[in-house]
Amino acid sequence: MNDLAAKDCVPCKSDVPPLGIADVLPLLDQLGEGWEVVDNHHLARMYSFKNFADALAFVNRVGEMAETQGHHPDLSLAWGKVGVEIWTHKIDGLHESDFIFAAKCNQLYPAR
Repeated sequence: MNDLAAKDCVPCKSDVPPLGIADVLPLLDQLGEGWEVVDNHHLARMYSFKNFADALAFVNRVGEMAETQGHHPDLSLAWGKVGVEIWTHKIDGLHESDFIFAAKCNQLYPAR
């Protein structure tokens, strides 16, 4: 199991600075293929599916997990694909919890 996925997201305080690139890159490496850091501000990944129903089912699983973690991504759903963008709004940047959430999304993605 991925070490990040084993953790829980923690609420961030507004006085915590966003992670710098030196802290972001090792966390990104732990996520594996598909995730990218955009403008050192947020994480993004596109997941592929064989049809709309499978993509929708993934969105629902991510939504349920988001509620339990208290951390909510931006999701986009289209036929055969789901886009996920994550950042911590309170600090307008990246926090370890964003990487934890991304790792948990990877666990919810059906094996190819």
